[in-house]
Amino acid sequence: MSKQRIVVGLSGGVDSAVTAHLLKQQGHEVVGIFMKNWEDDDDSEYCSSNIDFVDAAAVADVLGIEIEHVNFAAEYRDRVFAEFLQEYQAGRTPNPDILCNAEIKFKAFLDHAMRLGAEKIATGHYARVRLNEASGQHELLKGLDPAKDQSYFLHRLNQAQLSKTLFPVGELHKTEVRRIADEIGLPNAKKKDSTGICFIGERPFRDFLNRYISKEPGPIKNPKGHTIGEHVGLSFYTLGQRQGLGIGGIKAKGAQRGGGDHNPWFVARKDLDNNTLWVVQGHDHPWLLSENLSALNASWVAGTPPAPQSAGAKTRYRQADAPCTFQADGPATFALQFPQAQWAVTPGQSAVLYQGEVCLGGGVIEQASALAR
Repeated sequence: MSKQRIVVGLSGGVDSAVTAHLLKQQGHEVVGIFMKNWEDDDDSEYCSSNIDFVDAAAVADVLGIEIEHVNFAAEYRDRVFAEFLQEYQAGRTPNPDILCNAEIKFKAFLDHAMRLGAEKIATGHYARVRLNEASGQHELLKGLDPAKDQSYFLHRLNQAQLSKTLFPVGELHKTEVRRIADEIGLPNAKKKDSTGICFIGERPFRDFLNRYISKEPGPIKNPKGHTIGEHVGLSFYTLGQRQGLGIGGIKAKGAQRGGGDHNPWFVARKDLDNNTLWVVQGHDHPWLLSENLSALNASWVAGTPPAPQSAGAKTRYRQADAPCTFQADGPATFALQFPQAQWAVTPGQSAVLYQGEVCLGGGVIEQASALAR
């Protein structure tokens, strides 16, 4: 690759730092951008953007590159957070990282970088981009480190975005990234990976949501229709959830009502019409298993849906690709059929399709059919 002006999203983390180093080593003109996207509680213990900027600036200093601090808080609130809350209020469980990548990191940030005269942007994501010589299209590939692959979160990227994007650490394993950071003396070489909501960070999630979504308590019922507890509001629960149900101490009552085993309880259904949370005992209860799903708001890397085919799909991050049959019902809707039932398929999450290491795209899960109604 000839020498280019490349703008790197420096987050303060080790992955983006090594990304900038690798590109500089290749002879490119590298500029760092730190994105600030959340302002509501800037001084709280959970919002680490000030610390992250100090870390990003220290990295830029060691690497000898410029860094700019850019505020996308308004865009984040309008394009990501508003939809995030809307989905929770509708009883679904959204994935803000996917929307954040599509709307902020590869739209607002990409546009800003182009205004700075960049030819490409780069981030510290564990994924890869490959130009398919036969089709002339850019393909999104899984990162080489299977434990860190982030293609699931990037499946909404289109041809225009991928043509301008580099993912240097996608070619490496995390251990190698840490080794490089240590070797060149980066100040954040041992900094732990960030988790939590995209740009909002790690925090007690229910307390955080409670600031924005009103609580409407209602009954928790078991499959026999017996009320065995009270939920704080359906928005605060997700399918498959085991912790925080507040019904762990009711084994004796359960035994009297025909549910005497000691299996843990899981959220299985959310009935918005009747404000009822349905729970079941046992990880593999039929209510938690689905053989098919339908998805909306699909986005395809190639720009059009793939032909009906056998493929692999993830219905949540960090799961192995599950064999399935894919059928497009239009440009933005599709159905998946699984020969082996999938666990806790959750409306609002994304179903992402793969053909081997190639990520084809995906959509937002609308509904899934449980084995037992």
